[in-house]
Amino acid sequence: MTGAPIFERMALIGIGLIGSSIAQAARQRGLAREIAISTRSAETLRRAEELGLGDHYSLDAAVAVDGADLVILCVPVGANEAVAKWIAPALKKGAVLTDVGSTKGSVVDQVSPHVPEGVHFIPGHPIAGTEQSGPDAGFSTLFENRWCILTPPDTVDPEALEKLSAFWRGCGSDVDLMEPKHHDLVLAIVSHLPHLIAYNIVGTADDLETVTKSEVIKYSASGFRDFTRLAASDPTMWRDVCLSNKEAILEMLARFSEDLSALQRAIRWGDGDMLFDLFTRTRGIRRSIIEAGQETDAPDFGRHAKDEPANG
Repeated sequence: MTGAPIFERMALIGIGLIGSSIAQAARQRGLAREIAISTRSAETLRRAEELGLGDHYSLDAAVAVDGADLVILCVPVGANEAVAKWIAPALKKGAVLTDVGSTKGSVVDQVSPHVPEGVHFIPGHPIAGTEQSGPDAGFSTLFENRWCILTPPDTVDPEALEKLSAFWRGCGSDVDLMEPKHHDLVLAIVSHLPHLIAYNIVGTADDLETVTKSEVIKYSASGFRDFTRLAASDPTMWRDVCLSNKEAILEMLARFSEDLSALQRAIRWGDGDMLFDLFTRTRGIRRSIIEAGQETDAPDFGRHAKDEPANG
């Protein structure tokens, strides 16, 4: 990227996978002139400094945001309110305050009451990630060709919204706008429910007395392996997601349970037509995801087929 940076000073509160990736993308693309980093762990902060992720480092979040014109909360959604209270007195008038949480309604409720007048709070959610965590897990291309959803209030300042949108576009993302409640419903089905199913399936396999753990590991090149990737995600983050978006998640779980019961009946009664129609329809959805550029069509999810055969 050429030209002047979009923001003079960016403060990242939290420096895990997402925060580290934002720091690297902003540095490489010249999106911010200075990067300040804060996290509650001295060890994590020291590692971020060793990796050269920022220009300034502090365990005090209020120190990190002092003078920043962009502040990004990269903490688990359950920690947003405490952080907002902490940094509020130090926020610069005219600064853009945003976050990266997977739920938006709870973030609005927790953060908005503590935002000082003159600070532009625009909740955000870059839909990108891996099962890895920590500052070492980040990489500058994480957001390329991925969506970033912003859920601005009706009273949002257009210039502030455009600057934040330009920042995410600079990171490689496509930007979309949504109402917080709609965002939470959409993410409940495309992200939260799949993770819960993965956690549950892996937990079920662990509980089985008729299958030893060694056999589960030994034969995990089948579909079970792909569930374990989701189930390896950060437990703190997903605990907070479930508690923060429980209404939408419970609704999606109810719908899923109904569909699962229908599938159970089809298998019990040998309804091959129903099974074939379901598998055909869902295969088409997979193709649509690939055509939308949100996944690769490489065999076996892009793994080397000769090393990891795609069974089951």
